[in-house]
Amino acid sequence: AAQKPSGGCFGFCRPPPPAVEEVDVALVGGGVMSATVGLLLQQLEPSWKIVMYERLGAMAEESSNGWNNAGTGHSALCEPNYTPTKGDSVDVSKAITVNENWQLSRQYWAYLRTAGLLKDPQSFIDNTPHCTFAYGEDQIDWLKKRHGLLSKHPLFEGMKYSEDVAEMKKWCPLMMEGRDAKDKVALTFSEEGTDVDFGALTKDLGKAFMKLGGNLLLFHTVTALRKESSGKWLLTVQKNDLGAKTCQVRSKFVFCGAGGWALLLLQKSGIPEIRGFMGFPISGEFLVCQNPDVVHKHPTKVYGKAAIGAPPMSVPHLDKRIIGGKHMLLFGPFAGFSPRYLKTGSLLDLLKSVRLHNLIPAAAAGLQNLDLTVYLVKQLLATDSAKFAELKNFVPTAQPQDWLLVTAGQRVQIMKKDPQKIGILQFGTEVVAAADGSICCLLGASPGASTAVQVALDVLAKCFSKPQMEAWSPKLKEMITSYGTKLSDDPALFKSIHAKTAAALNIK
Repeated sequence: AAQKPSGGCFGFCRPPPPAVEEVDVALVGGGVMSATVGLLLQQLEPSWKIVMYERLGAMAEESSNGWNNAGTGHSALCEPNYTPTKGDSVDVSKAITVNENWQLSRQYWAYLRTAGLLKDPQSFIDNTPHCTFAYGEDQIDWLKKRHGLLSKHPLFEGMKYSEDVAEMKKWCPLMMEGRDAKDKVALTFSEEGTDVDFGALTKDLGKAFMKLGGNLLLFHTVTALRKESSGKWLLTVQKNDLGAKTCQVRSKFVFCGAGGWALLLLQKSGIPEIRGFMGFPISGEFLVCQNPDVVHKHPTKVYGKAAIGAPPMSVPHLDKRIIGGKHMLLFGPFAGFSPRYLKTGSLLDLLKSVRLHNLIPAAAAGLQNLDLTVYLVKQLLATDSAKFAELKNFVPTAQPQDWLLVTAGQRVQIMKKDPQKIGILQFGTEVVAAADGSICCLLGASPGASTAVQVALDVLAKCFSKPQMEAWSPKLKEMITSYGTKLSDDPALFKSIHAKTAAALNIK
């Protein structure tokens, strides 16, 4: 007979927690990274028991949510921070790497589409040309050099450059309308750019994960974990059930893709690899325009150069977006500060992450980035009129009543030990794993979501044995044709794959 709950003690006499559940893989967080890692593993090992634990009521409610990120299919077609000035030239190596990684995401999503696991690509990805905007002689000189180098590369073939007002009006009519004829401006244009609703994508990946046998548990918060002598991890999961309120899970492998909260969880694990790491949280705001008469005049994503001292995530950009099917324009981001590591996190998150081993690296990183501190203070003090003035640099005819201010998601930038500089502030993403590969997490920010497939492959390579990876290789190559190779080295293969993924995803 079923056990009846205790009725006395005013609710204090709770039944004992259930027996420990045994799983093969525990995924913490229901964002795009956990969804990608979980789905890949479920396809590679259909018999494995894989469970995803999400603390909120749906997948993709934090960083993966469409309102909490830029929605750019980061392929380095337009983002200035991937092509910094280097001497008298421009370094494009990072741009090439980012584009290579983006191609893997296109291939995997296209495979899922042809396999019937992603029903409608247009629900999450839309063809949106990418442009880079230069203002003034110095920026125009930089943009010319950037275009000269990238346009010769097979992954960037077809990128156009112009200073001609008539041509720029065709590409970005809203930005050129009402602009002073004396303004020195230039643009590059890449028609194969995309806008991605990563929230919608994550939900679709979650459906595919469950369709193949994976389990998603909502309103489940992993609060603690410890390694057992067997090498497995024992997780404590909090849930507001009518029983013991908690349960325990024993897992062979743990992946934490819980955004900024991944740092706090990995610190609880006690693995030595996390020593010296700390996170610096930065929040953001966007100006949003929903006026259809304005929106239709800007069919592109346009990135400009960041202000001196600004973090890469604060590169100003004016984006055509589709979020939840709604067409709109977003401009920003404007940086802010909150000690939370998640948008729905705790005000104590930053304080909770402080350890003796990360204080000195964090202090050293802070001293080396005082310009960032100054920039953040200026942003925090910026008035609505100052923010509107920044918008007018991109949209000369902007009207205040058309633009409203919304809060974006939290980003947690990595601060970590460095042998030369003691501590550094690192932009981008980093996979941190235990030496034995039994636990792994993703730290950092952009271009994470766009390169989720490459990151997932990095996770597998770091955490599973070489024989295991070799056994998986045929399936991985079936799903991702260029797996293990560089498309930059084979232009013909790139063109073939690019055409196939474009057809499958209904993009260019």
